[in-house]
Amino acid sequence: MQRAGLAVPVLRPVGPGDRDFLLGLYADVRAEELDQVEWPEGAREDFVRMQFEAQASHYRAANPEGSFDLVEVDSVRVGRLYVDRRPDDIRIVDIALLRSHCGRGIGGALVRAVLDEAAASGRTTSIHVEIHNRAQALYHRLGFVPVAERGVYRLLEWRAS
Repeated sequence: MQRAGLAVPVLRPVGPGDRDFLLGLYADVRAEELDQVEWPEGAREDFVRMQFEAQASHYRAANPEGSFDLVEVDSVRVGRLYVDRRPDDIRIVDIALLRSHCGRGIGGALVRAVLDEAAASGRTTSIHVEIHNRAQALYHRLGFVPVAERGVYRLLEWRAS
């Protein structure tokens, strides 16, 4: 389904059959960074698998009440959106799209839906972003402002006006 030329994302809960897709998504998102290293045969795949498992475990442990959803466009899996709805804040834990689907308005539509939910419930929205992540431009356009830096991450926050 398309509206005004933009892809319309649909969310559905992550299920047991989605692990391979999520591992591939993680590898795709990290590909540019990982291409900077010469890897012995099989080492890159092992590293990606280990990092993916550690991240997935951390996200679930740190956000036990979070929603962990796949993003689909036209019934095709294109990304993930993990959100933890806290009493005063809706934390975007992670948003990731396959690189082949970036720049199509999908990420913006997902974040705007979270912002609409936050505005309707009187909460802020926050997200930690790597300092060099290009997605910061989108977050700034949507009204997020930096509130803290923690190592390689910047905490951005949005408040309804």
